Amino acid sequence: MPSNSVYQEATIPTQWERSWQNFRANSLAMFGLWCLLALLLITINARWLAPYSAIEQVGELLMPPSWDNSGHVSFFFGTDDLGRDILSRLLIGSQLTFGYALLVAIASSIIGLLIGILAGMSNGLKSSFLNHILDTVLSIPSLLLAIIVVAYMGPGETHILLAIWLALIPRFIRAVYTAVHIEVAKDYIIAARLDGANNFYLLYNSILPNILTTITTEMTRAISVAIMDIAALGFLGLGAQAPQPEWGAMLGDSIDLIYLAPWTVTLPGLAIMFSVLVVNLVGDGMRQALNAGID
Repeated sequence: MPSNSVYQEATIPTQWERSWQNFRANSLAMFGLWCLLALLLITINARWLAPYSAIEQVGELLMPPSWDNSGHVSFFFGTDDLGRDILSRLLIGSQLTFGYALLVAIASSIIGLLIGILAGMSNGLKSSFLNHILDTVLSIPSLLLAIIVVAYMGPGETHILLAIWLALIPRFIRAVYTAVHIEVAKDYIIAARLDGANNFYLLYNSILPNILTTITTEMTRAISVAIMDIAALGFLGLGAQAPQPEWGAMLGDSIDLIYLAPWTVTLPGLAIMFSVLVVNLVGDGMRQALNAGID
């Protein structure tokens, strides 16, 4: 029987398909992606996954993890000096460290993208004002800015999140402004303008796809910085206050037990390191895949 498709039509993959193929070919990036998805699921469902309450005292003080001879399977990661289950505190603490860091990075990226794009697409005084509006904040490290805010407003999770959010916005603005400004000056954008293309069309179809590498790099850095700053301020006692199970606060509360009960210190530290590592693995894989997809 004769076939209607005599010639097989060759399909050319889009930029997104090429980027996804390159990302899938990166084993480390895929490992980081699965770990990141697992971390997100744990963060969202932490209250239901935790076997005990974060502040519940189960009656067993400084019980080692279950793989130790003195441990018990009921307390998989052991207990702290107040008899609280460390596994439950780590699970619920993921919302206070990783979850809040993710929300702060997303919120700062939205504001930074809007102002950075507006500054990059405009000219003259308006562009200069939008680009330099928060340069004073840019000169202050995010951790120091958070300490200044806490000194003025008092310790607390909300205050440090506000400070970290303010510290991340100028970096997004500067990075996006620079990328957009360079892209707008290229010949193909000038040619498209002469052909009648408006700013929205150029932004959506030409500029944004070509600055995705910059956005990905800044987003990855922002999440990592937010995690480290939240944990550092919790460790110093300026962020989440007891008995909240924030990872940095857990580390700071147990630092005196490092020789007597090392698991109370190492497990929160490993949680912080793991979350930063998987975010950077995924971010680096996305950056490489996007660069390869453009070529």
